[in-house]
Amino acid sequence: MRAACCEATVLRHEVIADDIRLLTALWPDREHAPHAGQFFTLRAWGADEAPFLSRPISVHKWDAETRTVEFLYAVVGEGTRKLTALKKGDSFQLTGPMGNGFDVADILSKYQKIAVVGGGIGTAPLLQLAAELAAQGVDVDLYAGFRDEPYRVDAFSAACRSVHIATDSGRHGHHGFVTDLLDPAKYTAVCTCGPEIMMEKVAKMCLRAGVRVYVSREAKMACGVGACLGCTCKSKNGGVSVCKDGPVFEGSVLYELD
Repeated sequence: MRAACCEATVLRHEVIADDIRLLTALWPDREHAPHAGQFFTLRAWGADEAPFLSRPISVHKWDAETRTVEFLYAVVGEGTRKLTALKKGDSFQLTGPMGNGFDVADILSKYQKIAVVGGGIGTAPLLQLAAELAAQGVDVDLYAGFRDEPYRVDAFSAACRSVHIATDSGRHGHHGFVTDLLDPAKYTAVCTCGPEIMMEKVAKMCLRAGVRVYVSREAKMACGVGACLGCTCKSKNGGVSVCKDGPVFEGSVLYELD
């Protein structure tokens, strides 16, 4: 299905942490419903204004009944700083949904005990995934790592059987890496999103244990549809576009054991 471009309306825009925001918007297009792992591009400035490119942000939560979509994002550059100015009632350009997300139907047909592993803002797309899996009766455990203060962990409670937290500072949960808490052998599949170094570690742990792992990659994007090749990354099959072929990939396609 091709992406749609619509004027979306801001319903809520919340400060979650110093550099983290939660944007809730009304998505008016009934024929283009997102699923876990997909993303939209957001633009709250004119076509002739900088930055030139819209900002790709993953779906944090989707409510089909109310047609509301949530975006959890980090304020890291000019584009996301401009997004922070959006307030209730404002309109902005929303294009999507884009990309190949988590194939929940395929996962459900093969696996019933699943861990989702996130690092920092990489936890964002995992909430919708956990919700879609839990709605089908799958046991989902969350493993989430943060630098200091966890955020949005409470939102996972309804979908996850258990929540495991690690922080770099040790102020909350385990003092250390979130991968210290994960034992892939306890699961039939693992889904992960976060810093590249964390995802590589998770993927290799799963490959060693013979457990299927799905990785949601992040990359700087331009077109969002695979035409410009700006987000190409290496795989066993050659170059792949994160925006079109992904952002979700089977881990063995991207990583090999040392």
